[in-house]
Amino acid sequence: MSPHARLETPRCRPLARISQPLLLCGDASQSLDLLPDGSVQTVITSPPYWSLRDYDTEGQLGRDDTLGDYVASIVSAFEKVKRVLRDDGTVWLNVGDAFTSGNRRYRAPDKKNRSRAMTVRPPTPTGLKPKDLIGLPWRLAFQLQDAGWWIRSEVIWNKPNAHPESVRDRPTKAHETLFLLSKNQNYYYDVTAVHGPNGRRLRTVWDIPTEPRKCLNGCSGDHPAPMPLSLARQCISITSSEGGTVLDPYAGSGTTLLAARELGRQWVGIELNPIFVDMIEHRMGVDDPR
Repeated sequence: MSPHARLETPRCRPLARISQPLLLCGDASQSLDLLPDGSVQTVITSPPYWSLRDYDTEGQLGRDDTLGDYVASIVSAFEKVKRVLRDDGTVWLNVGDAFTSGNRRYRAPDKKNRSRAMTVRPPTPTGLKPKDLIGLPWRLAFQLQDAGWWIRSEVIWNKPNAHPESVRDRPTKAHETLFLLSKNQNYYYDVTAVHGPNGRRLRTVWDIPTEPRKCLNGCSGDHPAPMPLSLARQCISITSSEGGTVLDPYAGSGTTLLAARELGRQWVGIELNPIFVDMIEHRMGVDDPR
């Protein structure tokens, strides 16, 4: 497969076709406008989680926008995802849940997970109480369903090596939610691509360890929450065929793109943070072409 092209979204014109792997540096919504209709077979993505990370990037999603604005931003972007998807296209959407802050406008450092500290946090959403579990994945899923998406499955990603938490009044959280969404009632799905334990048909609970990554070359810009490569491989194998195009509109550390390349798929990644775009290129083993 040919080397990828890195494009700066504000400087680009819409593309007539996707002829090589693409890495777009810019806002997800604006970047999606550059892609051709029906050019993507499947999407595997994990948008920035609401109120859990500060990526120190102007225009970032989830740091200080309200819960309603956060959900609306993703739903709006997914309308553009729908346009670029083939008629048999699908989306694997990984969304993390969160607890309310009780209107504390910062997140205190956690000695067991220091990257979670934040100096800015959104206020507690109306109608929720301090320390409430928000139920954010399903709040977003219902909005996407109302927007016309089919919710075909809820997958529980169980983490056998889940990171410990400094909490003493609830169980330690050890899973995340993954939704399989489709554009239409019928879609591409290879039921034989991945099997569950003992060769059985794949179930809706996936035991996949996290894959912590050390900082690259001592840099300070490594991604604090990378998706496991094995999770991305599994999703890509199920809902794309060899040569199909895989899109991640919130590419982060580039795991989806790396997995797509390994499996012989064309790929398109969109990432707002230029530091993460540099990191993706480092992981892909291609020098910055600028």
